[in-house]
Amino acid sequence: MQIDQSRSQFDRATEAAEWLRRQGAGGTSVAVVLGSGLGDFADHLEGAASIPYGDIPHWPASSVIGHAGKLVIGTLEGRKVLALSGRVHQYEGHDMETVTFAMRVLGRLGVPRVILTNAAGGISPQCSRGALMVIDDHINLMGNNPLVGPNDERFGLRFPDMTEVYAARLRAIADAAAAAQGVTIQHGVYVAVLGPSYETPAEIRAFRALGADAVGMSTAPEAIVARHMQMEVLGISCITNAAAGVFPEPLHHSEVMETARQVKGQFIALLEGIIGRL
Repeated sequence: MQIDQSRSQFDRATEAAEWLRRQGAGGTSVAVVLGSGLGDFADHLEGAASIPYGDIPHWPASSVIGHAGKLVIGTLEGRKVLALSGRVHQYEGHDMETVTFAMRVLGRLGVPRVILTNAAGGISPQCSRGALMVIDDHINLMGNNPLVGPNDERFGLRFPDMTEVYAARLRAIADAAAAAQGVTIQHGVYVAVLGPSYETPAEIRAFRALGADAVGMSTAPEAIVARHMQMEVLGISCITNAAAGVFPEPLHHSEVMETARQVKGQFIALLEGIIGRL
């Protein structure tokens, strides 16, 4: 689907939301954005209908390995769920408006809460390869903010509060779900960087000094825009590799994909437990 940049983002997001409403996406309880290698969760939705991103008006296509590029509408635990299997990133050459377009559409669709997931590199010792980390807060080091530029008051306030980006209520639900499902989770701070190169060991040492526990190339812009539109946000990182310098081995995307495959059972069980408690 060609993106018409001549129209306002509000109009484009509204058109996409209305199109999705006609496909049965109205009344959604929660949307889940699935990061690299984590798309199998969408296959667990009941009565699922899959829509390629290219069919949705103005929706950008995902090109990264491990991102299927489809939106799945289904139910889980009696709740309607939208699963976004893949996202676009600024490092692909997109501007922030494009990167966060999906959040704008979800907001216009009336989705009250979103679960943002990602594959991340572990910085702290507690966040070793294969760990699942609930994001308590983030540090945005991407060099940009999705709210830069003229503010459309129909989306939200010019200066939205970011005291609690990741809802304490949803983090507590994640803790309860993990305990009930027997899934071990960590909590920590996520630092978002531009990419696409992995970080240097010196950068990782700097991030550790700043208080970061995991590092990735997404999520923070989506979380900012979701809060701008008053959606509740929960963030979960799948720690797919140790960050640069933690071990002497070089980093490769294939490791990310393999680790995501190994932990997908725990990841899916955690998401199912969370959604069942909303």
